[in-house]
Amino acid sequence: MTLPASWRLCLDAVRREAYANDQNSPDTLIAVSAASNRSKADKNPAEWLPPYGSYHCTYAATGVGAKLRWSLVADDAERQALLGLAEDCPTTTVVYEIAP
Repeated sequence: MTLPASWRLCLDAVRREAYANDQNSPDTLIAVSAASNRSKADKNPAEWLPPYGSYHCTYAATGVGAKLRWSLVADDAERQALLGLAEDCPTTTVVYEIAP
């Protein structure tokens, strides 16, 4: 799993390994096509969104949940993109548990 650059900066090696092997969250691995995986690479929501607009709210909520679960930071561009998505998704709820 490739972490966006802003995520790698705030996790030490042990924490990155724990994140990469996290099997306690249903959002850890989400099946996507190879083409979609390649197009996303390590881009954050300011740089990439899923091709299906109907999935943008779920994608944003899942990403925010992962950031909250792992106490990760967002750069300003990513934060602005997520705030914009939040405005477009008033009924979407972010669900997460703090990682061990």
